[in-house]
Amino acid sequence: MSASPNDVSIHPSACVDAGSVIGEGTRIWHFSHVMAGARIGRACTIGQNVFVASGAKVGNHVKIQNNVSVYDGVELEDYVFCGPSCVFTNVKNPRAELPRRNDFVPTLVRRGATLGANATVICGADLGRYALVGAGAVVSGVYPDYALLLGVPAQHAGWVSRHGQRLQARDGHGNLLCPESGFRYRESASGTLSCLDHPEDLPLS
Repeated sequence: MSASPNDVSIHPSACVDAGSVIGEGTRIWHFSHVMAGARIGRACTIGQNVFVASGAKVGNHVKIQNNVSVYDGVELEDYVFCGPSCVFTNVKNPRAELPRRNDFVPTLVRRGATLGANATVICGADLGRYALVGAGAVVSGVYPDYALLLGVPAQHAGWVSRHGQRLQARDGHGNLLCPESGFRYRESASGTLSCLDHPEDLPLS
């Protein structure tokens, strides 16, 4: 068995290799495979038919929906949401004839970001905190916190709040307002966004 606490829930059909590390309260569902060396944090949900490679890192409270493969070199920080069948890569120029295990390019999905169903994240991407990648989008490159990324290839189409709402309305001081929470967000001259009403490193609940 993996190095995991007693309250980890692993479906009998899942394969969790010895040498993996799984945090307390995590649930791993049908037909999933966690390789030796993989690290999965606390209170995560690993859906059906998910693969987590030996060099992958998954933070706390991460939700990975069905049919997602998290390959070597991919790191998901706390509270990341991966929608059904979203895709990661870890090699820029794969060839079946040539070994590329020394050519993995790291990918980082920062705290609270969401990847929509069938989104593709090309290796080397760095997605900011609470970014939201729309369903079916293809993302590469570096994007700031709260970025809304849509299309093929994905474009920075606006901003979203920590609650996942598109930010469009403004208050009398020019701050963007979340229609769900009322939290205010301020744009900087350098093109970044920050939340004025809640510490960005603390959970909402």
